[in-house]
Amino acid sequence: MPAQFLDSKTSQNASYANSIAIPLSIIGVPQLIAQQTLDLSAGGAGLTRVEFSGVLAVQLPLLPVATTVTVFVTRGLTPSDTIVFSAARSLDLSILGPQLIAFSGSDFNAPNTTAAAYSVFVSTTALGVTRVGPESFNFTGTSD
Repeated sequence: MPAQFLDSKTSQNASYANSIAIPLSIIGVPQLIAQQTLDLSAGGAGLTRVEFSGVLAVQLPLLPVATTVTVFVTRGLTPSDTIVFSAARSLDLSILGPQLIAFSGSDFNAPNTTAAAYSVFVSTTALGVTRVGPESFNFTGTSD
């Protein structure tokens, strides 16, 4: 039996490369980069999932330094809510331009509610890292 589509939304901050310049100004502090609310109320209890994917581009500071960028997705509106996915990437010091970070993941047993919120946050281990675009994130709810 095919999965039942429940809801799908996109959050797009920057459609093009180098179209924004937003610094990650505090080391280790998560910065909100995407947020959506899905209607999952028609899903079956224990059978509902949310699949998500995203891409963002960041650039090292002018004086490159070893840096790790962490992206994580929460079920909720704040960084202290339930983390359903995280990924970390060490940036390549030999690349002076934008570096793309792409990810995809799933939240199984998502809540069957009319307002299931999902948020994407990013943090870094070094000052001077800048979000430069593109940034695009997709969230889709389905149920068995």
